[in-house]
Amino acid sequence: MRWVKPGVDFSRYDKVMLDSVVFFFADDSEYKGMDPHELKELADIFNRHLVTALQGKYPIAAEPGPDVVRIRFAITDLKQSRPVLSGVTSVIPVGLGISLLKKGATDSWSGSGATGAEVMVLDSLTNEVIAVARDERTAGFTERFSKWGSAEEAFKFWADRVKLFMDQVHGVQ
Repeated sequence: MRWVKPGVDFSRYDKVMLDSVVFFFADDSEYKGMDPHELKELADIFNRHLVTALQGKYPIAAEPGPDVVRIRFAITDLKQSRPVLSGVTSVIPVGLGISLLKKGATDSWSGSGATGAEVMVLDSLTNEVIAVARDERTAGFTERFSKWGSAEEAFKFWADRVKLFMDQVHGVQ
């Protein structure tokens, strides 16, 4: 889901200012705590994906300006994968796996992680909200075998989407 303020000329923004990402666990997540080092590592991975996606075309700005768009990300509904359970659903007989494997009904694998994101885009000078979006990602088959694989894959997806949006508003093919 996304909303873009009518009449905003996004092509005037060619630099990006990034706020620190904020994390929220899903209400139904079995895992509610996180080591501060692990949280910093996830935030660094998220930031690295954004910077990598934007580098070379859209410089990261430290200060507001007329050509700077400000982006705030909140990672929401964070659920870590449970690799042992995910692995079990891959090797047990199909008949037994039906009750463990939730793919189809919920679009996720048993024991797989999930991640949501909410993003707010602001004009960096006025702090006027010019766009908002919300998305959710669940772990694919291979991402579910690492603790935060679903989150890392989601981070890369969203970083690529930010770049794609910037490319589109600048007419880049």
